[in-house]
Amino acid sequence: MLFARFMTIYGHKFKSVFDDDKEIIIAKREWALSLVGYGEDILVLAIEQAKRQYSWMPSIAEFLQLMDQCQQDFGLLAPEQAYAEACRHASAPSHHPWSHAAVYHGGRATGWFELKSLPRQATQPRFNQHYKLLCQRVLAGENLDSVEQPVLAAPNNDNLFALTQQWTQSVGLSPEEGHSALYFLHLPKGSPLRLRLQLISAAKHAALNIPTNVEQLRKQLD
Repeated sequence: MLFARFMTIYGHKFKSVFDDDKEIIIAKREWALSLVGYGEDILVLAIEQAKRQYSWMPSIAEFLQLMDQCQQDFGLLAPEQAYAEACRHASAPSHHPWSHAAVYHGGRATGWFELKSLPRQATQPRFNQHYKLLCQRVLAGENLDSVEQPVLAAPNNDNLFALTQQWTQSVGLSPEEGHSALYFLHLPKGSPLRLRLQLISAAKHAALNIPTNVEQLRKQLD
């Protein structure tokens, strides 16, 4: 969608940026990686701002600045800043004056314990997923202060953490390796991110029988 809009807005100027179709494919991949964590509503606002501000297609850095500015207009932090705030205050979330309710609810939905205990690569994708949905709700006019439940349903994290610890010891992995290997079990069933992380874990630990759900995990421990 982004490059189609750029092509419409900038016409021959857009085409002159790239030598051939291969360069466009590479650029699309780089842009997609750079925009992870941002919602479509913010993307649309940033495109409109770019149309007014730039006579040529903006660079990734320039467009990210537009995205961040659009979010800031609603009092929302950029995903990277929001994740950093959630991690810094995961130990005592109720005592921190949050920059925005979306950051607090994104942290709570991800799991305060997980933000404190698991590595960045295990928690940031999940936080970004929640935070993106929360930002979309803010842009739609919703007041998140009254939200009581996490954005997406998830298993009982405390119980799952204990099961993961037992499994980690039984297969001889380090605590960090074990929790990273089974982190996908914390995510909602059927979510694309859960499936992707499950496949990565299975490939990385091919010698182990990686359980695909909590029920299989319990059976392995019986």
